[in-house]
Amino acid sequence: MRILVIGGSGFLGSELVRQCVASGHDVGATYLTRPGEHPEVAWLPLDVRSRADAAAVAGAFRPEVTINAAYRQADWTTTADGAAHVALAVAEAGGHLVHVSSDAVFSGAAPCYDETCAPDPVNPYGAAKAAAETAVKAILSGAAIARTSLIIGSGGSPHEAFVRSLATGRVEGVLFTDDVRCPVHVADLAAALVELAAARMAGVWHVAGADAVSRYELGVLIARRDGLDAARLPSGRRADTTLPGPYELRLDCAATQRRLRTRLRGAREFLAPPAP
Repeated sequence: MRILVIGGSGFLGSELVRQCVASGHDVGATYLTRPGEHPEVAWLPLDVRSRADAAAVAGAFRPEVTINAAYRQADWTTTADGAAHVALAVAEAGGHLVHVSSDAVFSGAAPCYDETCAPDPVNPYGAAKAAAETAVKAILSGAAIARTSLIIGSGGSPHEAFVRSLATGRVEGVLFTDDVRCPVHVADLAAALVELAAARMAGVWHVAGADAVSRYELGVLIARRDGLDAARLPSGRRADTTLPGPYELRLDCAATQRRLRTRLRGAREFLAPPAP
């Protein structure tokens, strides 16, 4: 399968590239500032804020499937307009699109959210992600939109680095006890996205972990896995700050999980300390 990974040098994008190469696919991947490390990959410079550049990359590579993992949390143009530019490029070049979205499209007012729930964002990032979903649906009705949550790895994610810095006293900050998400392991997420791509699945899919945990509990799990003193992690409440955004976002992934071979593990499982 000829696969183009948009944002291929990022945390999720790098894992997508790794898995696609390992499976023998013909892989192209885009980057903004510097290419990734896989020599087997066709590395293509792309700023998704340019509609013309997105069209040129897709037209030149001619992928059967495009997976869009590009975003910038504080940049509407990259997250929202960029998604539209990628969708338009796929519509022109042909092939299937899997667009990676976020639980941030929801307000947190409901106890949980399944794939049928309409976005109701309450902060700028969530609004940008919701706008991206609307654009993708309007341009490519057969695209797959995969909503996910906090992405954790085996030590390489930004959240894991933050927890290690807190536990070792290198930075100041707190982990909120009232900010709840459904963290997913990057390897599980990437496998699920490739599965959606290979099967040309359309519609909205929820691809998050099986456990709903607070950022503080997640930090404790990471610290214990890494052999750090979890008691050193400072805790606090988001309710005591002025930070905008939802408090509890629980994605119901049951319907998606029934269609996938990939098992979406919970954080309490994939962050369990290694057996002695």
